[in-house]
Amino acid sequence: MNYNILCYTIYAAITIYIIIWVGRLFHRSGRVFIIRLFNNNTSLADTTNNIILVAYYLFNIGYAVIQFSFWEQVTNTGQLIASIANKTGILILILAATHYCNLFIIYTLSKKSTFITPKTS
Repeated sequence: MNYNILCYTIYAAITIYIIIWVGRLFHRSGRVFIIRLFNNNTSLADTTNNIILVAYYLFNIGYAVIQFSFWEQVTNTGQLIASIANKTGILILILAATHYCNLFIIYTLSKKSTFITPKTS
């Protein structure tokens, strides 16, 4: 029996949940760092934060969809669980690496102070 359709369904459900949950969490929690980066310009920070969220969704959903084309034939329950765990684990590693790269970029940019600070009189 071919379990691939079941694999795809379970993987898609898990992936969509993880991508949306992590995206919302980082969008909400990362706002303060972006506001600080843009020197309290909340309009620019919120717009940038929204663009980052859309890029995050597109990147990760695109990766998850591409994984369907590289899926091996699954013929038993053991392979089904191992296959889903492998694909989901790789996705989580990519999410973590992307998150830490983004944090490093924001930290580096905030330390360089390359953004113009508003003049106060």
